[in-house]
Amino acid sequence: MIPQDPVMLLSYVNMKLRDSYSSLDALCDDLDLDKQELCRKLSAIDYIYSAMQNQFQPKNI
Repeated sequence: MIPQDPVMLLSYVNMKLRDSYSSLDALCDDLDLDKQELCRKLSAIDYIYSAMQNQFQPKNI
């Protein structure tokens, strides 16, 4: 079960990306997550996925 609170979700997903997954696609496939829904939830708190950094970052960076 992944966190529902967007800030906790951000922390959880970035930790998983850092420690266990080489890409957002790999994380979503393995955890059976809807990539668009995950990105939408984190976009609501002004974070977007950076493939180069393999993490969600603030939109203004």
